[in-house]
Amino acid sequence: MRSASYVLAALAAGFVLGSLAAASSSPTALRLVAVIEPLGTLWVNAIRMTVVPLVVSVLITGVATSFGARSLGRLGARALVTYAILLVIGGLIALVIAPPLLARIPLTPDVAEKLRATATTASASTVTAVERLPTLAQRLVETVPANPVRAAADGAMLPLVVFTLVLALGIVRLAVPVRDVVVGFFSGVADAMLVVVGWVLAAAPVGVFALALSVAARAGIEAAGALLYYIVVLAVTLLLVTLMLYVPVLLFGRVSLRTFVIAALPAQAVAMSSRSSLAALPSMLRETRDRLALPPEATSFALPLAVSVLRMNVPPRWVISAAFLGQLYGVEIGFASLVWMLVTAVLISFSVPGIPSASLFMMAPVLVSLGLPAEGVGLLIAVDTIPDMFNTLANVTGHMASTAVVTRERG
Repeated sequence: MRSASYVLAALAAGFVLGSLAAASSSPTALRLVAVIEPLGTLWVNAIRMTVVPLVVSVLITGVATSFGARSLGRLGARALVTYAILLVIGGLIALVIAPPLLARIPLTPDVAEKLRATATTASASTVTAVERLPTLAQRLVETVPANPVRAAADGAMLPLVVFTLVLALGIVRLAVPVRDVVVGFFSGVADAMLVVVGWVLAAAPVGVFALALSVAARAGIEAAGALLYYIVVLAVTLLLVTLMLYVPVLLFGRVSLRTFVIAALPAQAVAMSSRSSLAALPSMLRETRDRLALPPEATSFALPLAVSVLRMNVPPRWVISAAFLGQLYGVEIGFASLVWMLVTAVLISFSVPGIPSASLFMMAPVLVSLGLPAEGVGLLIAVDTIPDMFNTLANVTGHMASTAVVTRERG
């Protein structure tokens, strides 16, 4: 909570000082902003640096571990299919309601033009490429990378995830001693990258201050109103996704709505206050066993698997973030691009680690591929305290709902 306070204070200070610099038009103040601005870029680059090794290592470790027990293989496969369906539905909710709402973002053309100037030279050159986006058939072909190393270097996350999934399934088929060595290696890489991510997060106040200062110096305090608008749209959408999760429980989980609501409340309260699915796990285990009376495999396998890999917030958040940043930076993000963003988010969500703002870390390369500046991720992370409460609420509700559906259907 203290680190979140520091980040919010840095955001507020950056916007206030940047707005004062813009209002004063002082050459000295603007030169000072130019000196501080690279710190924000360095912080964003540090975020992007962790993405590829973190995605590869976490995804391989998760798939190899989940499919290790053959006796639970069918339950695991059923669970993954259920997760994918719920994730797609959550993303479609955002796809339907978010773009029209974000089209009304309170930005004047003058402020939007100033915000476009915050894009880096690299991302500006990408805008031209976005105008020549490949067809759907071409994109489908490109999901299987001819050169996975190049896909990683280019930040092409969807082909990289496809290759990593195939590699992980191949590792599962290895002899047990060899498989344990390979999985242990990638598990160590994942742990090391989480340490690096911790270092990057520790520097968040500095990076956020530099980014907010730069944006406010160019666009003034109106940018803060745009971010508040984004927070409200994201929170409302995630709340709708959370409410949607009660429907499959009622239809397929064979649990009364009242019973599930009461069972989910303790975990939801912990989730909203701690912003951690792991912190809510004890409450989920207790209520799943005692109040929902689900079979033993629910608490021993299905629920821990859901907490490990199901991130209900990722598809709606990615769709909304892409649409918002497109409005913010004046880059047109078409419906086809948002659909592709949804597909990528569903696949990547299975490898998102359980750390604050993890999905935003992984979104940076995908945003750049759409012609959006990576600096936008820093702004989203800066205001992530309130949205993250609703993120965790949706995730925890999804964990319990999917567990009820999977284990009841199996029975």
